[in-house]
Amino acid sequence: MGRGILGAWRVLQTTVRESHLLIFGLGYTGRAVAEAALAAGFGVTGTYRDHPPAPLAAGVGAVGFAAAGAVVADATHVLATVPPPGDGGEGEGLDPVLAAFGGAIRAAPRLRWAGYLSSIGVYGDRGGGWVDEATPPAPGQERSRRRLAAEQAWAALGDRFAVDLFRVAGIYGPGRSALDDVRAGRARRVVRPGHCFSRIHRDDIAAAVLAAMRQPRGPGVRVLNLADEEPAEPAAVVEEAARLLGVAPPPAIPFAEAAAGMSPMGRSFWQESRRVRAARTRAALGITWRHRTYREGLRAILAAEQGHGPA
Repeated sequence: MGRGILGAWRVLQTTVRESHLLIFGLGYTGRAVAEAALAAGFGVTGTYRDHPPAPLAAGVGAVGFAAAGAVVADATHVLATVPPPGDGGEGEGLDPVLAAFGGAIRAAPRLRWAGYLSSIGVYGDRGGGWVDEATPPAPGQERSRRRLAAEQAWAALGDRFAVDLFRVAGIYGPGRSALDDVRAGRARRVVRPGHCFSRIHRDDIAAAVLAAMRQPRGPGVRVLNLADEEPAEPAAVVEEAARLLGVAPPPAIPFAEAAAGMSPMGRSFWQESRRVRAARTRAALGITWRHRTYREGLRAILAAEQGHGPA
C-alpha cells in the first residue's frame, strides 16, 4: 500500500473513530441503528425514558433522557426516533427532543448531521396513488400533522448542519412481523382489494441512516423515503407468512366486517391509502434495499430464526 493511500486510510479511520452518534430513543429501530453505527466505527450513546433497554450491544452507551444534555456537546451526529407528543406518548407541545435540548443541539460544537425519523403519514391519503420524495406533504390526521410540525422544527436547524428527514413506512423485522402474528394466532386476513400499505424492514432503516450519516454534506435539509419496492395489501403479507410457515392462512375477512371491531386507531390506518416510491432516496444514498419486498424480508427473518443467517 502506497504512503499516500495509507495516509488517507488512517485519516478516514481516525475520522470514523472520532464520530459520536447520539440516538434519542433506543427502541426497536434505535437499537438497530446503534448496532450498525457501532459496527461502522462510531461511538454510540442512546437515551431511554424509564430503564435501560436490554439487551444492548457491548459498546453502546445508554443514558436517561433527562441526562442527555451532557452528551450533546460531544456528539457529531444526532438521530431522533422519539415520536411527537400525542403520537404514542402523552401531552401536547413541541417535539420532545427539541423542547428539551434544541438550544444545546444548535450550539453543539462538533455536530455536523442530524436525522429525524418521521412517517410517510405526512403525505396523507392519496387514494392509492404514488408519492415520492418531491411530493408535498398533505397530512390528513392529527398525528400526521404533529409529525410534519416536528419535521419542520428539525428542518429549521438546516442552516447549522446537514439535516435528513426520514419518512418511514410501516416497520417490520425480527420479532415484529406477520410471521409472529401467524404463529401467535393473532393474524387477521382483512381483505380490501386495492388498498395497499408500504413497508420497510428495520435493518434497511439502519442501513439507510448509516449511509446518510457517512456522506460528506454541508448544511441543508433533505427528505428521504424509507419504503421498500412493493406496496402490498395486508392480506397478501399474511398469506405469504402462512405459506412460509407451512400453515393455512387465517380466514379472509371483508374490510367492512373487520372495521366494525377495530379500535379508532386501527380504523384510522385504513382511512388512507398511498404507494411510496424511494428510488431517489436509494440513489442519493448509493444503496439498494437488502429486503426489496416483504417476501425477501419475511424469508430473511425466518432463515435467521432457523440459524441460516442474519435477519
